[in-house]
Amino acid sequence: MRNKIIQVTFCLVIPQIAGLIGALFTTSQITSWYATLIRPTFAPPNWIFAPVWTLLFLLMGISLLPIIKSKIKNKDVAYIVFGTQLVLNVFWSIFFFGLQSPAMALFEIIFLWVVILMNILIFFKIDKWSGILLIPYFLWVSFAGVLNYFFWILNK
Repeated sequence: MRNKIIQVTFCLVIPQIAGLIGALFTTSQITSWYATLIRPTFAPPNWIFAPVWTLLFLLMGISLLPIIKSKIKNKDVAYIVFGTQLVLNVFWSIFFFGLQSPAMALFEIIFLWVVILMNILIFFKIDKWSGILLIPYFLWVSFAGVLNYFFWILNK
């Protein structure tokens, strides 16, 4: 029982930590630098991002649990890809908000998008629902990529 609690806690906390690290670069910029940017007309209001990302990080954690519990051997690739997408997610915040570079963030989000797609496919092979739970994340990052592109174009 104790091992299950540790697994669940680990799975839920690790993605949230990545989110908190990203927020360190984001939060202070929302009312300063980001507020000065020309916004695309389809950009959602600022308040929507925190709850959406919290939910997405929660889904990531839930998707990881069946992978950890799986009896399949050689899950190293699944763990590496999962960890890589978390790191890339943090780096997007660093590039866009921390370095105030929509161009660098746009370049980076392409890699993030590919790694999330890989993550979905790898997780899906191990546990169907684990892969499915990552689809909202993939869709949101797809939207974020388009949004990032327009921020870059509008603010060159």
